[in-house]
Amino acid sequence: MPKKAQDSIWETIREEAVEAAQHEPMLSSFLHATVLAHKRLEDALSFHLAGKLESLALPAITLRELFDDAFANDHTIGVAMRADLNAVRQRDPACRAFAQTLLYFKGFHAIQSYRVAHYYWNHERQPLALYLQSRISEVFTVDIHPAARIGKGVLMDHAHGIVIGETAIIEDNVSMLHNVTLGGTGKSVGDRHPKIQTGVMIGAGAKILGNVTVGKGSKIAAGAVVLNDVPPHTAMAGVPAKAVGMVNTAIPAFEMDQYFHEDGSGL
Repeated sequence: MPKKAQDSIWETIREEAVEAAQHEPMLSSFLHATVLAHKRLEDALSFHLAGKLESLALPAITLRELFDDAFANDHTIGVAMRADLNAVRQRDPACRAFAQTLLYFKGFHAIQSYRVAHYYWNHERQPLALYLQSRISEVFTVDIHPAARIGKGVLMDHAHGIVIGETAIIEDNVSMLHNVTLGGTGKSVGDRHPKIQTGVMIGAGAKILGNVTVGKGSKIAAGAVVLNDVPPHTAMAGVPAKAVGMVNTAIPAFEMDQYFHEDGSGL
C-alpha cells in the first residue's frame, strides 16, 4: 500500500467529489458510489473500472475481485496509478481536478486496466489477460498487449485509437496523444516493437514501427512514421520521419508543445 503521504491525492479526490456533488446535486449519487463510498483510491478505481468493463462473461462483481487482488498483491500498481494521475493533472490543460481524471478520462482508465491485465499475464493467467485486453480495446478504444511494459507517469491524452504491441516498452514520464501506434513491421516474431525511453512526447497519429529505440527526451511530430532509431533529445517529423532539429527542453513530455519550427530552432 502506498505511504500515507502519497494518499494526499485520494484525500484531494474526495474533497473534489464533495464539491462537485454540492455544485451538481444530480450527480451526488454517482459521486457517492464511485468515490465517497470508498476508503482508498484502489477501491474506488476497481469499482469504477469493473462497472465499465463488465460483460456477460465477467460481471462487475467478478472483475472487481480481480482488480482488488491485483492491487493488493502488486503495490507498484498503486504507485504507478498515482504517478499517472499526477501526469494528467500537470500536463493536460483540460484537466482541472484529480477526480476528473479518475472518473472521466479513458486514457487513464485504459492504462490502469492494462496494468491489471499485465499483472495476470505475469502470473501465468494469459487467457484472462488477453480477455481483459479485448474488453479494454472494446470499451476504451485503446489496444495494449498485456505483455507490453509501461512505466509510471504516463499520459495518454484523448487516447482514442492507441495501439501498443506485445514487446513494446514505454519508460517513465512519457506523453502520447490519440491514434499513436507502437507496432511491428510485418510478420516477424520475437522482440519486434518499439522502445520508448523516458521523457518522450509522441504527437497525434504518429506511428513508430519495429524494434527501434526512441531516445530519452525526444519529440515525435504528429503524423510522423518512425522506422529507425531516434537519438536522445531529437525532434523527428515526416513520412518517413527524419531529424528536424534538437529538442531544447529536457523533458518534452512535460511541456506538451506540439509546435515544430521549419528550421528546427526553438524545439
